[in-house]
Amino acid sequence: MQIAVSGGKGGTGKSTVAINLAIALRERYDLVLADLDVEAPNDHLLLGVELANEEPVELFMPRFDYQKCTRCRKCAEVCEEHAIITMRDGTPFLMPNLCSGCAACEIVCPVPGAILPGKKLMGHTYLTETPYGFPLVTGRLLEGEERAMPIVSRAKKRAQGLEKELLMVDTAAGTSNTVSKALEDSRLIIAVTEPTPLGIHDGELILRLAKLMDIPAMVVVNRSDLGDVAKVREIAEKYGAEVIAEIPYSENIIRSYVEGKPIVLTDYPEAGLFREIASRVVEFLGGGE
Repeated sequence: MQIAVSGGKGGTGKSTVAINLAIALRERYDLVLADLDVEAPNDHLLLGVELANEEPVELFMPRFDYQKCTRCRKCAEVCEEHAIITMRDGTPFLMPNLCSGCAACEIVCPVPGAILPGKKLMGHTYLTETPYGFPLVTGRLLEGEERAMPIVSRAKKRAQGLEKELLMVDTAAGTSNTVSKALEDSRLIIAVTEPTPLGIHDGELILRLAKLMDIPAMVVVNRSDLGDVAKVREIAEKYGAEVIAEIPYSENIIRSYVEGKPIVLTDYPEAGLFREIASRVVEFLGGGE
């Protein structure tokens, strides 16, 4: 089974909630944590580990054999991304940054061998053991690349391949197609937000997406003493979600963050808040006493 930690706005503490929740749940479940925020993955930094077991993620990229090409233009006509353009005589050229790797051009080409399967490196996935008894799967997009979906898909598939009892997914911020892909198959979304105007606005977006995908959601309000929590509760109720935790601004959390020690393992009072979140998740998943 899968649960996801997500949030509409970046910088709300989503990854902090994800790693502490994973640590709190490790005694209940044989789990894997997947960091699918592939443009800025940071779970490994919070867990104090270096990424390991790198595997490349490559995208299909057509290459043309102009000696065999008949200039029929079918490859350009079928390309929905308009990544293939043709000269006046029908000679095709590829604009690599637009190519999605769908291989439709190769499929429709009437001449065997006129389009050859090239590859383009898009990023990497990693499988890293952590000192907390569960593995971390990470996706990382190469700098300068724009298509994150292949990395998200491959990293998620790698995590699913471990066949753990529980897959915890840490998504990117926002409500893009890559976030939707990360959320797929989830039994529960933990939506992390903050009670600021932007946090409230974007928090509603992720709750709207959860409702659209028919996935139950619970809300965690971080830095709860810095804004209007009542407004967050109002919006959560609107979408049938419950606010299960309010985490105030805390120097202890910042201190544990800097020290690289997850706060759920400390004696700070705030550790209890994360344990309570874990208890609510266990109860929801049917693992309560």
